[in-house]
Amino acid sequence: MNNGEYSHWQSVPTRWKDNDLYGHVNNAVHYSLMDTAINEWMIRTAGFDPLLSDQIALCVESHCVYKAEVAFPDTIELGLRVGKLGRSSVRWEAGLYRGSDEALIAEGHFVHVFVGRADRRPAEIVDPIRAEMQKLVIA
Repeated sequence: MNNGEYSHWQSVPTRWKDNDLYGHVNNAVHYSLMDTAINEWMIRTAGFDPLLSDQIALCVESHCVYKAEVAFPDTIELGLRVGKLGRSSVRWEAGLYRGSDEALIAEGHFVHVFVGRADRRPAEIVDPIRAEMQKLVIA
């Protein structure tokens, strides 16, 4: 799937345990998928090392709007982009779509603030990571 609204796409199969008592994927799973996609992108694409880096990225805000249900065994197509890139912060925006019919399931965002690992004070996003993030900004 590539509808042009997002710069990076990831296909995520739902799991049996993702369904809740109501027979659909529980809302907490949507947040987990967005968080996982963001961190996987930062590690694999931008070279961020969450265990050894002098900086860490703390989530200071998150939000999700639910548009449609999804249930196991559906596949979710997750689109990711950068909505705003600041000096020490980044607003990630995600769209979750049902793979079978491309219905919009949910839209959400996470705001990460990069801080020093030791002092937890805001720190400028380092150039190699910033350069990769810039590629996800949609004009």
